[in-house]
Amino acid sequence: MDGKKPYRKYTDEFKLEALELMKSSGKSCRQIEQDLGITPGLLVKWRGRYQVISKAAEKGHLEPSDMEAARREIKRLERRLAEVEEEREILKKTINIFSRKSE
Repeated sequence: MDGKKPYRKYTDEFKLEALELMKSSGKSCRQIEQDLGITPGLLVKWRGRYQVISKAAEKGHLEPSDMEAARREIKRLERRLAEVEEEREILKKTINIFSRKSE
């Protein structure tokens, strides 16, 4: 074994409760992380990554923060741009092949 621990996965419910606890308990992030047994700095990361959406009639839920949503959209657009550029190069090569045959 290479000494690396596998990443723990946390449910959205767990993250939501941890973020709510951070907001309402008055404890420091570090203390809450120790109490919950999670990696130091994880709460701050979650706070930046998610926004807690609360509705009066139902329990809140997590959605990506505006910054995280923008990052995801940028990644999606970068992937799409790479696909389009690859398709363009293929078309250029195809046109070059067909233009040589007609000469």
